[in-house]
Amino acid sequence: MSSSHPPLNWSTAGLLLVPPLMWAGNAVVGRIAAPWIPPVTFNFLRWVLVLLILLPLAGWVLRRGSPLWRHWKRYALLGLLSIASYNMLQYLALRTSTPINVTLVAASMPVWMLLVGRLFFQAPIRRSALLGAGCSLLGVLVVLTQGDLGRVRELQWVPGDAWMLLAAFVWASYSWLLTQRDEASDIRNDWAAFLLAQTALGLVSASVLTAGEWLWLGSQGQAHIEWSWALAAILVFVAIGPSLLAYRCWGAGVQRAGPTVAGFFSNLTPLFAALMSLAFLGEPPRLFHGVAFALIVAGIVVSSRR
Repeated sequence: MSSSHPPLNWSTAGLLLVPPLMWAGNAVVGRIAAPWIPPVTFNFLRWVLVLLILLPLAGWVLRRGSPLWRHWKRYALLGLLSIASYNMLQYLALRTSTPINVTLVAASMPVWMLLVGRLFFQAPIRRSALLGAGCSLLGVLVVLTQGDLGRVRELQWVPGDAWMLLAAFVWASYSWLLTQRDEASDIRNDWAAFLLAQTALGLVSASVLTAGEWLWLGSQGQAHIEWSWALAAILVFVAIGPSLLAYRCWGAGVQRAGPTVAGFFSNLTPLFAALMSLAFLGEPPRLFHGVAFALIVAGIVVSSRR
């Protein structure tokens, strides 16, 4: 399937550079906000703000007679994967892991892109993509073993690592579904309507997850939010940057370059996360982070070759 997409050009590369920059910021501020607000609730409030921003731009998509309702199952699935699941899993990961580690573990994305594409969408696997995925996977092993690959057998996962690997699989599935055409062309051709359709239906499942979180936290006596101007500013940022801007650019980039190549660009997120962590969290990158990042960049270069 990847052969049906044109070779990567500068405009497409520019589109695909925006999401990792925004997602790195999302990881950093998500880490900052972790002590103030439960992760599932944080994700829910983020997308409620997105919904309110998009309504004036594309509210027609929710009206009776809209093509959305003929294809609601498809958009409910897209919303479940992207709105309710992926972001929630990332915030859960940030409760026990650092932004650098979370984004580096997400470097397994190309592997999931290849596997999901081959198993469920009959997409052929090119040698260059396979080699690039191997480089990225090696980068993941470097960060998980802190630079000593001989420690693979002794590897002990923190919960955040497992949550982020599951998130990578979810995002790969979502990205491949974006390439599947449907009859609701009026929605797909309007980026605001396309995102609003996913957001509105995704919030249904997100609200169920949020209710479950509060029931569980209530039973533990931990159901509270520490409101502040800082938390409000973080919510506004994640609604505009990592949500509206990043999703718009990701959707356009996937349509142009295909999910496999786009997946490797997502692995630039660790570089931006490392720089932001150094600036805002005082968590400087270590040598093994640099080695892992070099392997990730090698994966991008190799996989983008025709």
